[in-house]
Amino acid sequence: MSLLNQKNGVIGVFDSGVGGLSVLKELQKSLFNEDFIYVSDNAHCPYGPKSIEEVQTRAFKITEFLLSKDAKIIVVACNTATAAAIDELRQKFNNIIFVGMEPAVKPAALHSKSGVIGVLATKGTFKGRLYHRTLERFASDIEVVEQVGEGLVEIVEDGKFKEKATYELLRKYISPMIDKGADHIVLGCTHYPFLKEQIQEVVGKNIVVVDPAPSVALRVKSVLEERGLLSISKENWSNCSTEYISTGDTSNLKRMASLIDPYFKESCIMSIQI
Repeated sequence: MSLLNQKNGVIGVFDSGVGGLSVLKELQKSLFNEDFIYVSDNAHCPYGPKSIEEVQTRAFKITEFLLSKDAKIIVVACNTATAAAIDELRQKFNNIIFVGMEPAVKPAALHSKSGVIGVLATKGTFKGRLYHRTLERFASDIEVVEQVGEGLVEIVEDGKFKEKATYELLRKYISPMIDKGADHIVLGCTHYPFLKEQIQEVVGKNIVVVDPAPSVALRVKSVLEERGLLSISKENWSNCSTEYISTGDTSNLKRMASLIDPYFKESCIMSIQI
């Protein structure tokens, strides 16, 4: 593929469901000249309880789909998929750039004054090599309170943000972190930023809730600049197209995409078996 064609390629983004929209939102703000394809694999959501092999299989199939749509870079906007498959994706598809989700343990550890941070993530993320490498490099001298956020992905997928049961579950997960003195709480799943407002209410103003999405968007922009792959064919974001693909029902993706994308059009969303 010529450099011109690569520049005009799309940015592919995928997640197990709508959580990766928290990353897409930041990408759209940083890269307003680009076109995007977002894949919500909600027919197979959540990824967290699945085996590594199952998540890798889904990641491979979605990558093949995005490559068929001329993706010039693929953002694995899912912490579980990054943990399970990013190394294998780079090995299997070595002609495409992948950017995954790094656990935001580093900034939390560096800025913690109490020496205690909390990490709210999925089982898959906690089992991943990347997470453990990050702990060894940046959090060896602090206490890390880990909590699997079981049920939170489903809450976001169902749009149950303000319900009493949601707050009760968040308090159950976060209270042990607060009790141990955590002053930063890392959101280790791309679904969780959609609950950031509720989490902040639970933890109060003195605890920092760390969302990794803005850093991922900056990384994608930096990589595209380094490779000379930034699109220069559009004047502003409103002229860009973002396609929204669901592997199952489109209703929740439609609802969430309309919240994060001011240029969202229903005609840009469809359901495809991948």
